[in-house]
Amino acid sequence: MSVGRTGQCWDNALADSFFSAIKRELLGTSAWPSRAAARTAIFDFIEDWYKLHRLHSSLGYLSPAEYETALAA
Repeated sequence: MSVGRTGQCWDNALADSFFSAIKRELLGTSAWPSRAAARTAIFDFIEDWYKLHRLHSSLGYLSPAEYETALAA
């Protein structure tokens, strides 16, 4: 995903924020028995929590699902 031209600092800010959330809210919470288990947990975190339920300040503290519903209304 790119906000503007290649090499824009805003691209790094978005990625850093996203990966920081994964590290803080998921990976730092427990030990992982294998890479496969961590990979599955990351996928589930993104698909089930980050996209649907996690509140985002950039969306007015709505979840992405709530924001999309509000836009459609």
